[in-house]
Amino acid sequence: MYPKRKRQKNLQKLGDVLQKTLKRFNISGNSIDRNIWDAWNKAIGPQVAAQTRPDKLRRDILFVKVSNSIWMHQLQFMKQEIIDKTNKFLGREVIKNVHFSIGEIAPPSTLKNEENFTFPNQYQLSERDRKVIEESSSSVPDKELGSILKRVMTKEIIRRRMRENPKAP
Repeated sequence: MYPKRKRQKNLQKLGDVLQKTLKRFNISGNSIDRNIWDAWNKAIGPQVAAQTRPDKLRRDILFVKVSNSIWMHQLQFMKQEIIDKTNKFLGREVIKNVHFSIGEIAPPSTLKNEENFTFPNQYQLSERDRKVIEESSSSVPDKELGSILKRVMTKEIIRRRMRENPKAP
């Protein structure tokens, strides 16, 4: 017979551990599909979208972060209408319920500002970096996704360099 196994205390869900790790390294670990994000923004409009952020989808429940309790209260009254509209934009019934919670809402980034921003010269990419980024992004069949991958890789490499050597000459 095998000895009886002791029950472990303080077990954590793997998803929670992964999300904490991604957050610690400033890597976006959003488990929300881009289609759901777009449908959400279309369904609720730009004013409400500025105060909310779809966070994750679990078992037909969309978890949404809201900027404050006033918005959360108002959205509760519109919950079924929001579900119907979002599913309509998705083309099928994906969401059966919405759970609102108060959370930090980052201001929306504008692509124009990101494209015009340049890092100081000491943090520019090397030829090797450019080659790796180009090879990686060109292998993605979807052009838009390839462009996004290129921007993310560029920012990540520069961010790491800035962290390693903040006072580069």
